[in-house]
Amino acid sequence: MKALHAEPMNWLMKVLSTWAVVLSFCAAQEIPSQNPATIVADDYETPPRQSLIAKDVTISESKQFRVSGSDVRVRSGIAFLGEEVKKEMLAICEEKDQWKTSIAFLLQGQMGDELKRRSIAFEFGYDENEFKLRVHAHLAQGVDEVKFRSAIITALLYERALRGKKPGPMDTGLVVRPWLVEGIAEMLAWKSGKRDRRVYKILFESGGVYEAETLLAITQAQYDDYDEAMRSAFRTSSGALVMALLEQPEGKSRFSAFLSEAALFGGDITMSLRKHFVNLNLSAKSLEKWWSLQMANMSRNSLDDVITIHDSEKGLEDALALQFVDESGKSELRGFASWQEFLALNDAARAYGIRQSQDKLTRLSYRCFPSYRNLIQEYQAVLQTLATKKTGKELSEKIAELANRRTLMLQRATHATDFLDWYEITRARDTTGAFDDYMKLKKRLDEGFIRKDDYVSRYLDRAQKLYDRTKK
Repeated sequence: MKALHAEPMNWLMKVLSTWAVVLSFCAAQEIPSQNPATIVADDYETPPRQSLIAKDVTISESKQFRVSGSDVRVRSGIAFLGEEVKKEMLAICEEKDQWKTSIAFLLQGQMGDELKRRSIAFEFGYDENEFKLRVHAHLAQGVDEVKFRSAIITALLYERALRGKKPGPMDTGLVVRPWLVEGIAEMLAWKSGKRDRRVYKILFESGGVYEAETLLAITQAQYDDYDEAMRSAFRTSSGALVMALLEQPEGKSRFSAFLSEAALFGGDITMSLRKHFVNLNLSAKSLEKWWSLQMANMSRNSLDDVITIHDSEKGLEDALALQFVDESGKSELRGFASWQEFLALNDAARAYGIRQSQDKLTRLSYRCFPSYRNLIQEYQAVLQTLATKKTGKELSEKIAELANRRTLMLQRATHATDFLDWYEITRARDTTGAFDDYMKLKKRLDEGFIRKDDYVSRYLDRAQKLYDRTKK
């Protein structure tokens, strides 16, 4: 009789033990809302095991990603994206695929459903054979590629931390800070040419780069509360920091070792950085020096960066400014409209002034909008004519014709931009969230504004009212 009850009892103890482990993983996280490694029970439901039959599961090429829920088109897309992101991450440090723990994506809901508190959450556990890693994703807002990329990077970092470890309880909860996830995503986008250098230039020149200590400490909850402008600055700063780490001596091997431990320090990732990047020593001066150099390098325009029509026009206007040098050697820049006065200079002064413009036109030709290259060549010929002082009616007509072509190109560019704006507005089916981000920013600015009740403030308020009245 005892033998009959022994096997069911052992099975029951194993089930209870497994769920106790899952709960212990969740309990290891300090604050659920601040930690992406916690699954919130009232937000997501684990599908019954019998519903995950073979036809409802899509398995990726390497068999590491198993996607269930939704339809086969969505599942296949996410499985393919998982493999793509993994290959990109392996290429960072020139590694081979050595995954040990599979990653299960459980898709729930559909477009139009009530929004969840968080669209993506993670669940951990283990049995006697292996760790369990699940990513719960709700599709109330569809498949956001940016968010899914970040989720895949996060899951891969968790998997690296679990790799080689015996299934069992962890000493600390697994935590991956947003700067590392977004930094890797930004770096991959930069390498593939999907990022605009001007964003880095604006951020670097305005001094909007995060301080190292602040960037490393930002939690997932804080990042989720950012508006789009703050997220852009955060991603840009994080991407530059990741690339600065890779530029260190033996950067690839050190970064690879760092990624394998990044999730194991309970959120205090500076310990792992100090361990693997000893040259930096993670002091504020040394780290931020490399970081600033990386930002400066990324914000510098390269020769093959194609600029817009409006920027090409501005560059052409600057390049055509003629250098006037008088007999005393004093120089002055004047617009190209003064070309007739330029002819009054002596041969040496004309040759010097035109050489400056020709050099600028040559540099502009590398980066200008393609339709401006013919214009630049024709202006080069016009400048050469001015240098030889062979003027006449044909030259005046040519200069007027070039000016008319530039005006027409600008008008067409403006019309094209207006049409694209109209098309996007009238054909939009989904909201981008940009207006919500704007309202968040406005609210934060309003909350931070404190009106002072003193003589100076009251005087300025009266002056503002008077100014507003005169404007009307």
